[in-house]
Amino acid sequence: MLDANLKQQLQQYLGMLREPIELVASLGDGQKSDDTRELLTMIADMSDKVTASFDGDNARKPSFIIRRAGDHDVAVTFAGLPLGHEFTSLVLALLWAGGHPPKVDEKLVEQAKALSGTHNFEMYFSLSCHNCPDVVQALTLLSLFNKGVTATLIEGGTFKDEVEERGVMAVPAVFKEGEMWASGRMGLEDILAKVDTGAADRIADEMKEMAPFEALVVGGGPAGSAASIYMARKGFRTGIAADRIGGQVLDTMGIENFIATVYTEGPKLSAQMEAHIGEYDIDVVKPVRASKLIPAAKPGGYHTVEFENGGTLKARSLVLSTGARWRSLGVPGEAEYQTKGVAYCPHCDGPLFKGKRVAVIGGGNSGVEAAIDLANIVGHVTLIEFDSQLRADQVLQDKLRSFKNVDIHVSAQTTEITGDGSKVNGLVYKNRESGEEHKVELEGVFVQIGLVPNTEWLKDSGVELSKHGEIVIDGRAATNIPGIFAAGDATTVPYKQIVIAMGEGSKAALSAFDYLIRTEPAEEIAQAAASHEAQVA
Repeated sequence: MLDANLKQQLQQYLGMLREPIELVASLGDGQKSDDTRELLTMIADMSDKVTASFDGDNARKPSFIIRRAGDHDVAVTFAGLPLGHEFTSLVLALLWAGGHPPKVDEKLVEQAKALSGTHNFEMYFSLSCHNCPDVVQALTLLSLFNKGVTATLIEGGTFKDEVEERGVMAVPAVFKEGEMWASGRMGLEDILAKVDTGAADRIADEMKEMAPFEALVVGGGPAGSAASIYMARKGFRTGIAADRIGGQVLDTMGIENFIATVYTEGPKLSAQMEAHIGEYDIDVVKPVRASKLIPAAKPGGYHTVEFENGGTLKARSLVLSTGARWRSLGVPGEAEYQTKGVAYCPHCDGPLFKGKRVAVIGGGNSGVEAAIDLANIVGHVTLIEFDSQLRADQVLQDKLRSFKNVDIHVSAQTTEITGDGSKVNGLVYKNRESGEEHKVELEGVFVQIGLVPNTEWLKDSGVELSKHGEIVIDGRAATNIPGIFAAGDATTVPYKQIVIAMGEGSKAALSAFDYLIRTEPAEEIAQAAASHEAQVA
């Protein structure tokens, strides 16, 4: 079940337990119950601080509870085996239950401990989902650090009937008090912001108390992360405000073109970016989303950024790096059936469609790669491309055409996604040459048609945007407004790649540094600084 390397790692981690823990399993017949017994027995044999019993009465079988010995309210429940992408989640659950402190922002841990009321979560994950571990680990921490929280974490492949009955067609999917509550990647701060009604106001109040920055980065993807690090290294007071550190990289599975790194995965790279930011004196404000930009009245003055939570931040220079998001089709049925058959991540949600019929919309690299991945899992794939030919690399096209369970339609315009009110049952496309409409019966639609920049909040700011909504920048990453720079997928720079975004973010920071050292502070800033110095004297 675990190779020698994983067993050795697990043995080392179990040596970090500070308090005894109990594993209580509820088992039935079948291989998965046998595997659960084998895994828990092995864990118990590795540490004298772990005991395992198999007399649990949970209706879900196999499942097991991880709890602190002598305090059964400190517990988390796994239904199915948390292996694959969730092996780290299992290890962390064991460590946290055993008293090992989490490597999480202490403010978040204290907020989790202080959360009032009762909160009962059930969360569905798949072993191939790279978005799921963050949610699994966040709910695990909540349930182990707050006795008012319970969390049952369910591997969907083991409980297929339950997944079907509850209409789960995308993971991660979180139910609260038995009702669908949230879907998609979320970290601990996101969950706390959603469940703790006062969290957004507290963050906004903290933001209002922050002194103005010399450099503020808006957006936490590769461009924003690089910009904040480069600026902080110059010795300027730097802040980064973001919804999440990592941006779209968090939603990326395999990364094989990051130079000098043969292979990595988005969540791992994002964690490394966040750790690197943490090595410098950078104020990190998250989770927040910008809503309005008010440029400085004069060069050298303060730009003001307003955020959706009501908070504001000021800075003499800005780097805008708000990235991009998946482009939607904008056809009837797409919004209605999101998470009910309409999906955007084949790695995460593909296993939920095992043996079923799906469509992939888009014939570029992303669409063809998605179709290839899905062809190995689902019953049949229909790829639909608006253009008269596929636009993906030829090697990918050749691979796709080698599958017998794939149909390809070009010059095809998707006009509607249909459903029965609860889930997708088909789509309609029009042949752009003949005008003839076709109906395809299927259970899932994966949309892979590119990106749209997250720049709507800049519409009335005076920052120049292209016809596609991208921030227009010059060769030095400067916008049309002095002191405001931009980088990454939100800009007019071609080729939206991680390595390019990092380079552009670094360039933007260096340009902002050059601006700051060559531009005198505006009169009101100079007067405030002089007044402060006089008071100190």
